Amino acid sequence: MKLNYKRTILIGLAFLSICAFWQFYDNEIPRILKYNFNLGETATGFIMAFDNILALFLLPIFGVLSDKTDSRFGKRTPYIVVGTIVAVTALSVLILVAKPSGNLPFFVVILLVLLIAMGTYRSPAVSLMPELTPAPLRSQGNAIINLMGALGGVFTLVMTMVLLKSAENEADTNYLPLMLSIVILMLLAVAILVATINENKIKKQIEEEGGLHSLGEEIESDMEENKGKGAKLPKDVFKSLVFLLLSVAFWYMAYNAVTTAYTRYVEEVWHLQDGYAGTLLIATVAAVLSYIPIGFISSKVGRKKTILAGVVIMTVCYLVAALMPVYSSSINIFFALIGIGWAAINVNSYPMVVEMSRAGDIGKYTGTYYTFSMAAQVLTPILSGFLLEHVSYRTLFPYAVVFSCLAFCTMMMVKHGDVKPPKKEKILEHFDVDD
Repeated sequence: MKLNYKRTILIGLAFLSICAFWQFYDNEIPRILKYNFNLGETATGFIMAFDNILALFLLPIFGVLSDKTDSRFGKRTPYIVVGTIVAVTALSVLILVAKPSGNLPFFVVILLVLLIAMGTYRSPAVSLMPELTPAPLRSQGNAIINLMGALGGVFTLVMTMVLLKSAENEADTNYLPLMLSIVILMLLAVAILVATINENKIKKQIEEEGGLHSLGEEIESDMEENKGKGAKLPKDVFKSLVFLLLSVAFWYMAYNAVTTAYTRYVEEVWHLQDGYAGTLLIATVAAVLSYIPIGFISSKVGRKKTILAGVVIMTVCYLVAALMPVYSSSINIFFALIGIGWAAINVNSYPMVVEMSRAGDIGKYTGTYYTFSMAAQVLTPILSGFLLEHVSYRTLFPYAVVFSCLAFCTMMMVKHGDVKPPKKEKILEHFDVDD
């Protein structure tokens, strides 16, 4: 059994469009709030947490709704199409009308509409890969999906460097060219996805190839056989799931704090202007280049060990950044390593969660995964923003170190979801894309 590269890349177009948007959101919305509306760090952090607060409710709800949807277009595609159309419309209004208006309540209302639109289709879009990929291949498939997402982030960072020129007065910065590039990318990516991916047809094909059998289905099958109906996880599996979800929360608290505040950190601490995008681009490119190798490595040493290695790498790099008094070009090396560490985590953590689900509950477990990641991101911009404003900008990277260490400790307690392939008989077989 081998991964269908072409199909997985096309499925990844939905995630590419999502990540292109979120790269813009994380980088530029804090700047708009600061320079156009004169908000402090705590207020900015609170508004930046809106997407995560909404996601706590929207992602599980629409994950479950998409599980139950049965249309001629499939379970996930209708949500992806409608959500994208509403999102690009709201983004256009946000930049063209709400930002220049100078009316903060109006800006926030349009921003909320945009975030709700993004929240309605994120779980369905992410669920599309495991929905259309046999269970043993999901780590490799997730490597491709994350690669596509990273490419979306790279696109926005490159367009930011090329199209976004800071005015003498930051409030006068022209965001129209950058916004148009993101809108076009999102619409084009989803149009190609709809034209090439037929969910219902592919599901039938996968069933012929071996189906979507996973650990969750084995557990449910055993419980139904031994005790009648029942879908609760055994205590040891449930314990692993809880510790895994806690790990997700902790490493997102570390990483999201850095990505959300980094654009302001380099200005306030390292006194850089328009130089931040290049550093973030290095981290993102490093992640792009490492997804496939990490997928291969995790198939050899296991998902858990690969995640732990990624957490250690990121923790060390956060610590180094915390100790740097002034900007040095050597920081680019450590941000490249941060990108590699984050790739090691992302390639493997989501498949470990989905491994404990049934084929019919992929959206539900995807929503659960995002509930924990978003709950962390609700708190971390506010908490880290408070520390930045009332203590020092220097608290940013030590903050990330603390939560990365917590993630390592909880991840050590995870005992399930680490599926390994059978040992290959020939060396050349290790280069096949099968998990």
